[in-house]
Amino acid sequence: MTFYEKELYRIRSIVYSNEGQINTVIGIRNYIENNYDANLNLELLSHIQFVSKYHLLRLFKKYYGLTPRQYLIDKRIEKSKEHLINGMSVTETCFAVGFESLGSFSTLFKTKTGKSPSEFQKEQLSRSKIDLKFGTLEHE
Repeated sequence: MTFYEKELYRIRSIVYSNEGQINTVIGIRNYIENNYDANLNLELLSHIQFVSKYHLLRLFKKYYGLTPRQYLIDKRIEKSKEHLINGMSVTETCFAVGFESLGSFSTLFKTKTGKSPSEFQKEQLSRSKIDLKFGTLEHE
């Protein structure tokens, strides 16, 4: 092995030393993205990537700045906004995005957006009517 080959291996081991960690958290994030409506918990997510739940919690927080649970809630709120804009009822939206309780959904939605789900939906519907009236319908 030449000096340059040794240096390449040395540099690669430094640069890609955390590749396994990155692949783990990306895998978990992708799983949450595709299964946000399921009953997900740290135990299940850690089994998917074969890591301890505490290690997964630390890694996810390190790379995304959120815990997997916080990320899941944000994803569910994002999807619930889409459902509400498309005219789905608040109750249907709640269960469609994976919440088990209408009360907890409404509370979390208001905490994250500053409006209750029904207020948000009414505002979006009135905004759409105004946009239609003036011919400026834009999708956010």
